[in-house]
Amino acid sequence: MRLLFLGDIMGRAGRAALTGQLPALRERLKTDFVVVNGENASSGMGLSGAHAADLLAAGVDVLTLGDHAFDQKDMMQAIEGETRILRPLNFAKTAPGKGARLYKAANGKKVLVVQVLGQVFMKRPYDDPFSAVDLALKTAPIGGAAQAVIVDVHAEATSEKMAMGHWCDGRASLVVGTHTHVPTGDAQILPKGTAYLTDAGMCGDYNSVIGMEKTEPMTRFITGMAKSRFSPALGEASLCGVFVETDDRTGLTKSVHPIRFGGRLQESLP
Repeated sequence: MRLLFLGDIMGRAGRAALTGQLPALRERLKTDFVVVNGENASSGMGLSGAHAADLLAAGVDVLTLGDHAFDQKDMMQAIEGETRILRPLNFAKTAPGKGARLYKAANGKKVLVVQVLGQVFMKRPYDDPFSAVDLALKTAPIGGAAQAVIVDVHAEATSEKMAMGHWCDGRASLVVGTHTHVPTGDAQILPKGTAYLTDAGMCGDYNSVIGMEKTEPMTRFITGMAKSRFSPALGEASLCGVFVETDDRTGLTKSVHPIRFGGRLQESLP
C-alpha cells in the first residue's frame, strides 16, 4: 500500500494549503490512504466540526487529534458522529470518540490507525501510552486483520517517540511523531520493518514560531511577559509529513520518504 501521513495542520494557512493541494498530491503519489493530524487546524487550538468536514472532503481519510483535541467544544459531539476522527487513545475512558479504529481503504484493504499521547513534559498525566498502543495493536495484527498500521505519537520528547517506534517495530507499518511542528531528518526503516520519523512537522506557515505569528512568542521569550494572544501565521503554508510504501503480504515498509511540499521549504517528494 501507498500511505501518506501529514503533520499538524496549523490554522487557516494550513487548512488552505491542505484543501488546495492534497488532491494533486494524492494523485502525484498515487496514495491509497491519507492520515493527517488536525489538532491545531482551528485558530491554532483544536479542530472544529466544520473544519473537520472541510478537511475530510478534501481527501483526508482519517484525522487525528492530540492534547488540544477538545479545545473546540463542538468536537465533543462531532467526534461521536464522525468515525474518521480519532482522539488520543490514552485519554480517560469516558472521553468521547475512539483512539484507534480499523478503516477500509479505497482499494479494499484494512488500515489500523492509532493515536496516542506521550507523557514526558506534557501538562497532564495521561495514561501509559505503551500499554495502550500494545493493546490496540493486538486487536488488529499487521499482516492479519490489518494490511497496514499507522501509529501517530503526539509527544514532546524525542526519546519517548523513538522508544515507541522501537516498541512497535515489526507490528506497525509506520510510527510517526507529531506535536512539535518541526520536521525531523531521521526517516528510516527500523530493523523489523517499521518506518519511523520522530516528527512529521506541521502543515503551516514556516515564517513563524512553530506556526504562530512571530511577534508575540518573541516578546514572551525576550521579556518574560505576555503582551497579547498567540495567533497563527497566515503566510503560504508548506505541507510536511512522510510517505511510505508497504509490502502487500506483511504490511511492513519497503520504502519511506519525508514529504515537504509548497510554501517556504525546499520540496522533498519521492
